[in-house]
Amino acid sequence: MALSLLAGSTTAFAPTATLVQRPAATNAAAAVRMETVSDLEALAKECNPLLGFYDPLGLAESGKYLGEGYESKVVGFLRHAEIKHGRVAMAAFVGYIVQSNNIYFPWNLQADLPYATVAAAGGPADQWDALPTSAKLQILGFIGLLEALGEKGTPHYMSGGVPGKYPAFADVGVPHFAPSLFDPAGLSKKASPEKKAKGLVAEINNGRLAMIGIMGFVSESKGLIVPGMDSLPIKPYAGEVMAPFSAVDSVLPYVSKMLEYHL
Repeated sequence: MALSLLAGSTTAFAPTATLVQRPAATNAAAAVRMETVSDLEALAKECNPLLGFYDPLGLAESGKYLGEGYESKVVGFLRHAEIKHGRVAMAAFVGYIVQSNNIYFPWNLQADLPYATVAAAGGPADQWDALPTSAKLQILGFIGLLEALGEKGTPHYMSGGVPGKYPAFADVGVPHFAPSLFDPAGLSKKASPEKKAKGLVAEINNGRLAMIGIMGFVSESKGLIVPGMDSLPIKPYAGEVMAPFSAVDSVLPYVSKMLEYHL
């Protein structure tokens, strides 16, 4: 129950500040808009009026080696990376809660391996370690495929494209029955610019909180004290949280050598 309540708190970060409306694109050429650090600062204030723009490492000013127009390229990269990782973190946060509450598919992962067996391995990290090597390779391979397809969006997010927008499979020449991953239900097609701007702010804020949340879960599972999570029934994990493979994957090249350097 406590985990479920914590999951619901992610919606609390949608601010009520007035949004700065960006001009709507009227044609393909107008859709290409190179954002600047000033745009990044304005968006930061929309997301959190109290904190505002916070960039202690100066990432927004980096990238001079990219040459002319580097500012907009860096901003596009940072915006896209944050949205993408926020989405992954939101899925991971919910997935961690689901797996921690012994919820799993009632059928078999493989012919001789029920999902129940994987779920019985322990917490979410232990469940990942318990997956067969073939299953891990399929997951990692599919992620790599999505990453490659995401870079084929036109215009590219570092060249004036929309940060966080994922191209449809058909748009990049891949025949597929799946709908657009960017808007699978087609909800944004008829949304007003105001609604889209508000949704963007909510997504960024929820993604930021989810990134903190999933790292809190992982840290607590490793024995660290995380305020607000130390009283939750998070199962301890003795493995290496940053390693994609474990001892059961020693048949793969270099995995045994990699495991030698784990603390």
